[in-house]
Amino acid sequence: MALWNEDFVTAWQTATVADAVLRRQARHAGLRFAFASEACRAEFAFGPAPDRPVFTLHAPAAAWAKALQPVPPRHHHSIFAMRMRVPGFAIMGEELAFAQHAHLARRVLEVGRWVLEGRAPPVPEIPRPPLAEPEPAEIRGRYVGVPPWRIQIEQAGPEDGLDLLCLHTAGADGRQFHRLMADRRLTQHWRLTAFDLPWHGKSPPPSGEAPGAWFLDTERYVRIIMGVIAAAGLRRPVVLGASMSGEICLELALRHPESFRGIVACEASAHIEGRKVAWADHPQVNQAVFVPEWIEGLMAPQSPAPCAADVWWHYSQGGHATFARDIDFYSGEWDARDRVHRIDTARCPLWMLTGEYDYSCTAEHSAATAALIPGARFTMMPGIGHFPFAENPPLFAGHLVPILDELRRG
Repeated sequence: MALWNEDFVTAWQTATVADAVLRRQARHAGLRFAFASEACRAEFAFGPAPDRPVFTLHAPAAAWAKALQPVPPRHHHSIFAMRMRVPGFAIMGEELAFAQHAHLARRVLEVGRWVLEGRAPPVPEIPRPPLAEPEPAEIRGRYVGVPPWRIQIEQAGPEDGLDLLCLHTAGADGRQFHRLMADRRLTQHWRLTAFDLPWHGKSPPPSGEAPGAWFLDTERYVRIIMGVIAAAGLRRPVVLGASMSGEICLELALRHPESFRGIVACEASAHIEGRKVAWADHPQVNQAVFVPEWIEGLMAPQSPAPCAADVWWHYSQGGHATFARDIDFYSGEWDARDRVHRIDTARCPLWMLTGEYDYSCTAEHSAATAALIPGARFTMMPGIGHFPFAENPPLFAGHLVPILDELRRG
C-alpha cells in the first residue's frame, strides 16, 4: 500500500526523532516498538533501545489508512478505540510495556498524521483546533455537609435562576463544567451547580480512611446526589451527566422522577461491558500518565486543543485508584437492563445524547437503551466524544441550550 512506502516511513521516523514532545516524554525510556500491517512495518526507538520491538501495534492496512487521516473516522481516532472496536487490531508483545508507554505511541501516531499530510515539522504539542476562550466564569465555591463527607460545590448563574445540576465523569471533578459556567446562554436563566464526589477534586476522603478505600455503587451514588441537592438548596433541578454520571441520571429518573424538572443523560446506557482495565492502578504503571492517556482516546479529534489539554490534566491529578474504583461502577456494578424500561418520561422528561466518537458507550449503545424507554429522546452528537461538556463545550451547548429552553418554557 502506498501509504507505507519507504519514503514515508523514513520521513515519519525522522520527524519523531526531531519532535520536542517525544524528546521530553521519552527522556528516561529505553524502548523500541512498531506499527505494522500485513505487509508493512515502521519501527521507532527511544533511548538505549533493545534490538527488537518490545511491542507491536498491528492492524490491517486499511485500518491504519483511516487512523492516519488528518481527522480519522470514529473508532480509528485513537489506539485504544481501535483496540476495542476495529477487527484485526492487536497489541503483540509485552502489554505492560505498552501501558507504560501508551503516550509515546499516541504521539508517534500524531506525528505520522502530520507527515502524511505533507506538512513540515514541528508538529503542534496538541494538534487539535484552537478555541476562542469565553470570558472567565463567575464561580462561587463552598463546602456542604453530606455526612460523613464534606462536599465541594461550585455555582454560577443567578441565585434565583432555575437549577441545573452538573455531574462530573469517572475520576474527574467539577472543573469539567467551568467553560459551560462561562456560557451566558446558560447563566442568563440557569444556576449551574457542580460538585466533586468524595475523594475527587476538592472533596476530601473522610478522616482516617486510607488511599484507595473509595468505592462507588448505585445506592451510594444516588444517596450522595440527593444529599447534595438538599444541602445546596436546589429546587427541582435539571440533571446533566455523562459516562458514569449519565448512567446514574437514568437511575435518578427512575427513582425520583418528581424531584427533577428533566434529565439530560449523555454517553449513557443500561449496561457497559469491557471497560475495566488493570493498568489504571497497576504498581508498575504511572497512574498520572496512563489514566489521562486512556481518557484522551475517548475524545473526538475535533475537540479544541485547550479543552483536550484540560481534560488530560484533570485526569492526571486524580487520587490514587479513584478512577479505577469509579470504573468498577461504570462497567461493573451498574446494570439497569432489568429496570430502565420503567422510567416514566411523562413525570420526568429524558433526553439521551451520545457523541459520535464515543467508542466506550457508543451511539448504538445509547440508542438501544433509549428505545427501551417510552418517550425518551435520543440524539447522536457529531464531532463529539465521551466528555461532551468538557471536551467541546461550545459544540455541546448547541445541543443543550434548546433542551433547557424547552424545559424553561414548560
